[in-house]
Amino acid sequence: MIGKLKGIVDELGEDWLILDVGGVGYLVECSSYTLRRLPAVGEAAALLIHTHVREQEIRLFGFSSEGERDWFRLLQSVQGVGARVALAVIGTLGPQGFQSAVATQDKKAVAQTSGVGPKLAQRIVVELKDKAPAGAFAMAVSEGGAEEVKPTDAEADAISALTNLGYAPAQAAEAVRKARAKLDDEAGPETLIRLGLKELAR
Repeated sequence: MIGKLKGIVDELGEDWLILDVGGVGYLVECSSYTLRRLPAVGEAAALLIHTHVREQEIRLFGFSSEGERDWFRLLQSVQGVGARVALAVIGTLGPQGFQSAVATQDKKAVAQTSGVGPKLAQRIVVELKDKAPAGAFAMAVSEGGAEEVKPTDAEADAISALTNLGYAPAQAAEAVRKARAKLDDEAGPETLIRLGLKELAR
């Protein structure tokens, strides 16, 4: 299985690219979210890869972060969601936007995706609420766009504590993310938990 590819962007399409790796051109399907973050044709790029194998074909799906790839895989565990719909949802909302939609059970946000009706959107947010790993939610925004970062020890402890109190991992991670945005970097898990509970109570 292919897990990552590094090469030169050879060609870009509406939902795919060709990545030249040592003279071999790999056709990689991507969400619009990932494609927007790729460099221009002729420049170097690296993508995390999900390899999908069927009897008659092998398809490669590329992602700009582990969080995006995790969401893609989790989305397909929902009945009625295939690879194309999963990419469309991520492309419409982005990993962080989808994270928020799951955490807040916002089916209307998910239903903005072309091909996703209200019933399917409801099924997605309900089924993924308790499945998504906390690590999939740690996203930070930099000048260059969205960039995945690992939670600090304090953040991880706070997420774990809120999860142990009965909150879904998605809700806990979202609450801690919002709490962190209001605090300085020195805030410990106790402060994050306290403010996180206030966010969850809203």
